[in-house]
This record gives sequence, structure tokens and C-alpha cells, in this order.
Amino acid sequence: MIDPDTRASDWVSDADAEGADEAEEMPLSLRLSIADALTLGNATCGFMAVYFTTTGILIPHLTGSAETGMARNSAATAVILMLCAAIFDLFDGIVARKLRSSPMGAELDNLSDLISFGLAPAYFVLVYGMVTPGAQQKVSAVAAIVVLLAVVLRLARFSCVTLKDGMFQGMPSPFGALTVVSIVLLELPFIPTLLAIIGTAWLMVSRVEYPKPRGVLAVAMLSWIVGAMAMLAAWAFDAPGGQLLLQTGCALQVVLGAVIPLFATARRVNTFRDNRRESREARAAQLP
Repeated sequence: MIDPDTRASDWVSDADAEGADEAEEMPLSLRLSIADALTLGNATCGFMAVYFTTTGILIPHLTGSAETGMARNSAATAVILMLCAAIFDLFDGIVARKLRSSPMGAELDNLSDLISFGLAPAYFVLVYGMVTPGAQQKVSAVAAIVVLLAVVLRLARFSCVTLKDGMFQGMPSPFGALTVVSIVLLELPFIPTLLAIIGTAWLMVSRVEYPKPRGVLAVAMLSWIVGAMAMLAAWAFDAPGGQLLLQTGCALQVVLGAVIPLFATARRVNTFRDNRRESREARAAQLP
């Protein structure tokens, strides 16, 4: 016969052992790393940008209670949150390289980028078309969809295509999102605004190469983001020269978005010419 007390104690010890084994064998995909926490901060900022765009700009406009100061503060807050998301996106990659990232880190990064740099700027464009005099709501909705789909396609391609180290193919989604928002904040006529937004969306899905923000470039990008936050804060609180600062910062962002592809194209053309010249020289050297 089996002693019931002994058997019960065996069950308890077996259960404890199984629980310990399960804890030890818990897949790494269920453990969040520091880099993953930063990525989730990215997603949170993107969602809050949509929230402030809705509550501070869209709802007051629909209810007829819109105030210029309130809309300005809400727009600035939404864009600052997108800039914060870009900072989180910058640092989660750095931390992941220095420490570690969980196996689901890449998926978390793509999903968070879709919220902060796809949904949030696309929604910003949509609301712009609804509240801005002279803008066409339906056309703005199409432009917003184009921006969203461009980010979706770019992130999907990033997951599938292997590129040479240190380069992106197509405008990075954080840079594209900030360029789209800058175009809206410039308050240009509707048609130029629409064309510039669609052009930015095209750059995101293009094959133009962009350098990854590492080393000095990462420091420059972080400094630019902090400076942009200061410009937005000055504009939101109607500081002297705040409007001029904002317009200057937005114009610089758009110019950078247009100039980088030109430099990249010129570099590819020069590389192609150098390769052809080397090939001709090699063939000439082989002739008797």
C-alpha cells in the first residue's frame, strides 16, 4: 500500500518541480527587454498624438467651440509626441545593439512604428483636411490613406529585404512622418501641400538609400529633434518669433527630405560611372 501522506507530499513536490521547470523554460519571446520597453513607449506616444489631435483639434471644430490657442497647443502637443516617439525609436535600436532584445523585438518595433509614424501622421493629414479652410476633405482622406499605406509597405519590405549594413531603402518612417507633419504645419496652399505629402509617401517606398542614424548622425538627429520640440513649444505658447521659428524648422525638415534623395542619386550615378571606368581599364589591360 502507498502511504497517503507520502503520496500527497510527492504530488506537492512534483508540482513544485514542474512549476520551476516551466518558469525556467519560459520562452524568451515572453520576456520584455529594456529595448522592448522603449519600443512600447514609442507606441504610447503615437496613440497619445492621435488622442490630442482628436480632442484638441477635431472635436472642437465639429462642435463649433474651436479656439485658435487651444488648437495650436493641441497640434504642437501631438507633433511633440511624434518627436518623442522618434526618440524612443532611436534609443530602442541603440539599446538593443548594446544589451539585448527579445525575439519579438523586431515585431514590436514594426507595430509601434506603424502607430506612431503611420497612423498618427496620416490622421493628422486627415484632420487637416477637415478643419482647414480651402482644403478638400475627401482628397485629404485619400492623401492620408496614401501616407498610411506607404508606411505599411515600407515596414513590410524592411522585414523581408536584406540591405547592406548602415543603410535604409526608402525614407525611414520616422523621418517621413515628421516631413509630412512639417508640410502640414507650413500652411501652404492646398494643392502644393497635397503634392508634397504624396511625394514624401513615394520616397518612403522608393529604393533611395538613406543612412542609418548611428554615431555622429544619431547625435545630430537627436539634437534636431530636441530643437524641433523647442520650436513647437515656442509656437504653442505664442512666444515672440515662435511662428517664424516653426516655419523655419518645418522648411528645413522638408528641404532635408528633398535634398537627401538628390545626394543619394548623385552618389549612385558616380558609383556607376566609376565601376564602368574600372571595367574599361581592366579590359584594356587584358588586351595584348
